[in-house]
Amino acid sequence: MVKAPAESVSGPRVAVVAIPDADRLAATGNVLTAAGFTVHSASDGGTLAMELARTDAAIVVLDPRLTDEFSWEGTPVLLLVDLTDDFDLSQLEPWGAADYVSRNASAQELVHRVETLIARAQERRRIRGEAEALRESLRNVSAAIRGTNSPQQMAGHLVRGFGESLGADHVWFTSFQDPRVPRITSQWCRQGLSQLPDSLGSYEDAARDLAKCLWSEAEVLAVADHQAEPAPPRADGLQEWFGPTTARSSVLVPVGDNDSALGIIWIAQLDAPREWTRAEIALVQHVAGNLAHSLIQGHLISAQVQVLQQLRELDKAKTDFLATVNHELRTPLTSITAYLDMIRDGAGGPVPPGIESMMEVISRNSDRLRRLIEDLLTVSQQDGSGRLHLKQVELGQVLRIVVAALRPLAEARNVVIMGADSHEDVKIRADETQLEQVFTNIVANAIKFTPDGGRISISVMLGRAGDGSQSAVVRVADTGVGIPEQEIAQVFTRFYRASNASSAAVPGSGLGLAIAYDIVRRHNGSLEMKSSLGSGTTVSVYLPVTGPEQ
Repeated sequence: MVKAPAESVSGPRVAVVAIPDADRLAATGNVLTAAGFTVHSASDGGTLAMELARTDAAIVVLDPRLTDEFSWEGTPVLLLVDLTDDFDLSQLEPWGAADYVSRNASAQELVHRVETLIARAQERRRIRGEAEALRESLRNVSAAIRGTNSPQQMAGHLVRGFGESLGADHVWFTSFQDPRVPRITSQWCRQGLSQLPDSLGSYEDAARDLAKCLWSEAEVLAVADHQAEPAPPRADGLQEWFGPTTARSSVLVPVGDNDSALGIIWIAQLDAPREWTRAEIALVQHVAGNLAHSLIQGHLISAQVQVLQQLRELDKAKTDFLATVNHELRTPLTSITAYLDMIRDGAGGPVPPGIESMMEVISRNSDRLRRLIEDLLTVSQQDGSGRLHLKQVELGQVLRIVVAALRPLAEARNVVIMGADSHEDVKIRADETQLEQVFTNIVANAIKFTPDGGRISISVMLGRAGDGSQSAVVRVADTGVGIPEQEIAQVFTRFYRASNASSAAVPGSGLGLAIAYDIVRRHNGSLEMKSSLGSGTTVSVYLPVTGPEQ
């Protein structure tokens, strides 16, 4: 049990005697000196204040005529009063440890009153010290409960902390079935004692009903002596559950939240009765409240951690699947394209005129499948921990390479690409290969959704990102079919295709913009899209000039 440090009794006890009458001052001082006190005398308020300032007095013996000049700071005060005069006892109330005695009392009576008052003050200080020590100990228990997200560890901190702080023999806690908290049981017992059962078994309904009743009344069930005062009938079920562990004194504390009880705590003293103080009960209830809050929060956090772990496992399984599919598709595709090239080269003899068009279909769809496989490979690599290969990159040069590669596709669809050769010299720190893929995907997407006779404008400049940092800004604007406004936020999601793309049977996997978005994000950049249905789309890429932090 937590106890306050014992008061030091070494050295002489000091009494300050303050009486204006010199003869009475001397006589009172002689009585206390004979009783073993070191006496400091004062005949006026100034001397009294000086003596109190330079001594650690155990008691002040004070004449009422000096009370107006006395400033009380916790030292016990014994007033020497004339019982024939009117005396206002309310003067004693602000002083706490204070009493009065007749100024004509015998020496024996005076010493008895002084000793009693000092003992009373020491007892008050002891009780106050023990309460403060218990408060500090249980504050540490609450801190330990709040310091973990594990409900079982919380319960362990509670039972051990209550047992050690309260000097109990047994502490037992269980939670009830409730979606807000997990089912847990924890107990602590003094060394050498047998533990209680791990569960309430058939007595759980009785325990729940008792806890619910106590919680609704904001009460605990404290019994100082079970031999003198049997537990109330509503606690009979639990008394049977305790079995051979016969408690002499016990406290049952509900653990709850809002209007329902979540669990119950049992604290027992086996060998002797015990008066459970109001301070102990209040502190135990406070810690029980902290436990309820922490259990609910910890249960939520544990559930979130489990969901997060499951999502990570699913994401890893998806990545592994993409890598496997990529490998399994690439192998037969390589054989198809190799044999197609051999046929075109005449390895199987002359190709009949009607077969050439069929071979073009095979070749075109093989290229389409190859691009899909490359997109899948890129997705699986981005989900991994691959590093960016950073260096100084000239964006104008990257864009010229991209446009040169895609110009035949644009010309085949009668789409004009403008601004590709007029970019200012903007250099940034980035992964050049990755940026080529970003702008290839964006420009190819613009070509695919721009009708015959349309145009695509490309520009690059220095600007400011949303956080105010200097960025390179690349804009690709087309005069294509546009995207429905409500779908713009989803176009960067993997495998998502806008509704008008699907309805128009425009080929695609729904990976191009998602891949571009992921690469830009890994560069600590951002990608924005504005679109008007039937008028076109503008994609803006913001890339930090200094590159991403790695």
